Amino acid sequence: MGAKRALIVDDSKSARVFLSRILEKYEIDVDSAENAEAAIEYLGTNRPDVIFMDHMMPGMDGFQAVQAIKNNPRTATIPIMMYTSQEGELYLGQARALGAVGVLPKQIKPADVSKVLYQLHLVQDRRTAEQNSFKQVTLESVETSPEGAPAPGSKPLTDTALRDLFADLRRALMASIDTQSERITSDVRMLIQDAQLSAPSNTSAPREARLAWVVACIALIVALAGTGMWWREANLRQDLVAELSELKRAALAAAPAPEAPADNAPSAAAAVPGGGAGEFAAAGPAVRAASTTGDAVGAQSPEDGRPLVIPVPYGADALGGPRLELLRQVLSRLASRDYVGVVEVHTYPGRFCLVGNATEGYSVAPDELPFSRCNAVGNPREESLDPSQREPLAFANLVGEFRNATGGALDVRLTIGDTASTAVSYPQVSSMLSAGEWNRAAAANNRLEIRLR
Repeated sequence: MGAKRALIVDDSKSARVFLSRILEKYEIDVDSAENAEAAIEYLGTNRPDVIFMDHMMPGMDGFQAVQAIKNNPRTATIPIMMYTSQEGELYLGQARALGAVGVLPKQIKPADVSKVLYQLHLVQDRRTAEQNSFKQVTLESVETSPEGAPAPGSKPLTDTALRDLFADLRRALMASIDTQSERITSDVRMLIQDAQLSAPSNTSAPREARLAWVVACIALIVALAGTGMWWREANLRQDLVAELSELKRAALAAAPAPEAPADNAPSAAAAVPGGGAGEFAAAGPAVRAASTTGDAVGAQSPEDGRPLVIPVPYGADALGGPRLELLRQVLSRLASRDYVGVVEVHTYPGRFCLVGNATEGYSVAPDELPFSRCNAVGNPREESLDPSQREPLAFANLVGEFRNATGGALDVRLTIGDTASTAVSYPQVSSMLSAGEWNRAAAANNRLEIRLR
């Protein structure tokens, strides 16, 4: 089989280099383009085996590029894999409707790329006859080996080797499951078509038997689809529960003890237009955590109002999940009161003490780990995003919805803050500092602020 070729379309040089290194490990030649226009010009004289397309790019975006490639008969059959920070079934459905075969997260993992290459048949199965053959080990072969040295052809069983082995097994299992699912679905569809189209009008088989066969086939399809939907829903529910739990912990760690209000000072709930205690209780943990700090979003005097501060869990989308729902509630209240002005949304990344590496990913260090043993201090997910990639599709849709509903009277502006702007000072670095002490400050600084102007 000749060498395969891939085209990477991304305006970020670092993202192109990172994905190229992953593909080159599979002996795939890589070409790259820094924008969609350059990619279309490249396709005029070249035909890659797969295209990896970023979504947010200057000029023509990823969706427009996919549509242009699929509308050209010469390039319509080239598989296109989107990779972006956008998430959700709605975005995946839009991408597939335009002709993309799937969507990868912006923080691409080698295992995700391997699975795509196996599904597109761009790499062969790594198993060989030599690996599958059985070699007998005799006592003589063991005795002739030097003392303390591993037998010829053996490999030390290290943690890295185990991780690589499990990663290969998982890729092979997922590829096998996908292949079997597609085969079963195709066979069932063919059986239904045969049952409906090839049966003669004067057949001797009872009509009830044919109907039962069709019903059984449909039931099988529904069962397979239901199993996949249940699995996806269970994973989504688990992710949401984990994110909400992390949000509660961050809010409790960041919020100081509430002070007793003065006799003539309004409560935090009263500072929000139309906001009573009942509305704050129904809004969820993010609103309650912000209200304990005495924030005053929607105050009668916006110039004097303090921002609504919402903690963002490490690795979560600052403008997604419960934070996007909270912003929707704030905008709804302002629109119902005919508020005219600008709602400023600021995101600030925290600098976390992390363990891991750039290849396999980072995670928050355990609390008891000494700070000096952190592998990295920062927020790799936020640092890898370009400014054009920090505005999720759901957030942009929400802003457009309220702009249209209010005729432009209520506008929303997004600003990306700097790590130097902190809500809580980081502790002094010393030999006694622990990762937990540092990360409590990082969790308070990893936040979303909403202001009125």
